[in-house]
Amino acid sequence: MVNIRSLDPSASPLDYYGSELRRLREEAGLNQDQLGKILFCTGSLVGQIETAKKVPTRQFSERLDAGLMTGGLFSRLVGLVLKSQLPTWFQPYAELEARATYISTYQSQLVYGLLQTPEYARAVLSVDHPDRLDEMVAARMERQRILDREHPPVTCVVLDEAALRLEIGGPEVMRRQLQHLLGCMRRQWTQIQVLPFTVGQHAGMMGSFNLLRFEDDPDLFYAESYDAGHMTANPQVIRERSVGYARLQATALSREDSAALIARVMEERYGHQPGPAVA
Repeated sequence: MVNIRSLDPSASPLDYYGSELRRLREEAGLNQDQLGKILFCTGSLVGQIETAKKVPTRQFSERLDAGLMTGGLFSRLVGLVLKSQLPTWFQPYAELEARATYISTYQSQLVYGLLQTPEYARAVLSVDHPDRLDEMVAARMERQRILDREHPPVTCVVLDEAALRLEIGGPEVMRRQLQHLLGCMRRQWTQIQVLPFTVGQHAGMMGSFNLLRFEDDPDLFYAESYDAGHMTANPQVIRERSVGYARLQATALSREDSAALIARVMEERYGHQPGPAVA
């Protein structure tokens, strides 16, 4: 039976997306099953998105724009929808991250969110968001689109060696994640360095943090706790953390040595293990 749940388009970006989908589908004289066939999905999925019970993907939105000839409406809307799936306390940072021209980050245990594969992100997010995994992973992947812009931010990443060795999602997920990092290192505006265990005490021992720089706005420091993010443009904090980050970069391995370590860990720790010998 067709779901005719009433939506308030002003309630959220997801509700607005659903109401526009229903309006334009009905204007085209299509039922949910007919539109589903055009989009290579089920009519049930169309109905779930129309009633804001399921979050649309970017691929679904692009097919929808093509199928209903909307001029890119849903491809534009889906960014807002996915951003709204981020934790409320994180959304202000995500908006600023998207405007930054320089991103500098130190990560003490995990691969930086903008460099995570979908499988790695799913494993990380499953710890605290098992009931909203699809939405959270889609939102994280949407954040990564800033690295594919015509003018992406310069992104400098210092990863503690622990991030390479902490097994997230199993050996195959980690292997693909480290392989992805090696691919990211070939990007013109992305620099990845590894801080090896051998350095001992260092300037990042207080935990992960990000520094954002903008064209016209003050620099921003960001760090997060379990359920909140802390942002400040305090000049003294920016001064101290900028010096601390420069020391981390100086202490970390070079780009070439970092790539070699990532490749070595990928093969030695997460490489395909040979099966039992056949008699």
